[in-house]
Amino acid sequence: MAGPRELEYLAGVTGAIKSAIESVIEGKPDVVDLAVTVLLAEGHLLVEDVPGVGKTMLAKAMARAVDCSVKRIQFTPDLLPSDVTGVSIYRQERHDFEFKPGAVFANIVVGDEINRASPKTQSALLECMEEHQVTVDGVTHRLESPFIVVATQNPVEMEGTFPLPEAQRDRFMARVSMGYPSAHAELDMLGHHGEHDPLAVVRPACDANTVRSLIAVSRAVYAADGIKEYVVNLVRATRSNPELRLGASPRSALQLLRASKARAAMSGRGHVIPDDVQALTPLVLAHRLMPSAEAQLARRTPADVLSSILGQVPVPAPRATASTAWPA
Repeated sequence: MAGPRELEYLAGVTGAIKSAIESVIEGKPDVVDLAVTVLLAEGHLLVEDVPGVGKTMLAKAMARAVDCSVKRIQFTPDLLPSDVTGVSIYRQERHDFEFKPGAVFANIVVGDEINRASPKTQSALLECMEEHQVTVDGVTHRLESPFIVVATQNPVEMEGTFPLPEAQRDRFMARVSMGYPSAHAELDMLGHHGEHDPLAVVRPACDANTVRSLIAVSRAVYAADGIKEYVVNLVRATRSNPELRLGASPRSALQLLRASKARAAMSGRGHVIPDDVQALTPLVLAHRLMPSAEAQLARRTPADVLSSILGQVPVPAPRATASTAWPA
């Protein structure tokens, strides 16, 4: 179980990371908070919205806030899988093959407009996102921890996009929409961004070793059996709901629990409470669900269905002692 000193240290570092990102992203504290939560939970983040609202800027700011290796991939229809994973090149002078790592070999991989690449190229990310490794020509290459993909995508209704396969969406821990800024935030943006590049002044708040230690603290956060049962009940409810033709996977249950632990740690708690799970459920589960034809006709989105499920699944009661669960 995570101790008070470890949690205090984690809160200080993550606060510095969020401050660094918020110096670039105006008026979006919830989005920034989710991005850092996904980083601590060893997940991947999908940022979806219309062009020009700061999706790529968020990914770049997060990369700048952590002093580790960063690579950017601009996804286009002609991008090849080998551009992502790497390729073996034959060296005639040595009469053997040399592996040239692709752009995915970094701690933070920024994938810009991921749904503009073909499904074949998108599938090149499946192994590395789930198993933190890349296999090329029968040889497996491990990816260094921490490893996070922060991908942006445009709505599928926009020209030149390919819908992400279900297997690809399921590997993203959370999806978030940037949304348009408030009038005040947009006015501040014109003043700050119009004078200089905000990314140029972002200073790293920590390095890769620090992030690895924070991940370990996050994983040590306690989740009572009642919390785990709550997560499972929420996920299973999506599979039997008549408004959904595809429910959440077992992977989503694991990722929801990990994200809840990270949220609890960032709040200074060494234990998960139901509020953590409820706050993250729409962000972690909605993009994995597929509504039925009837739900689509009724204009019911997966987020709407999840809201109903959260109101139906019983919330676990606090345990009797704080030593084994969350306090009342």
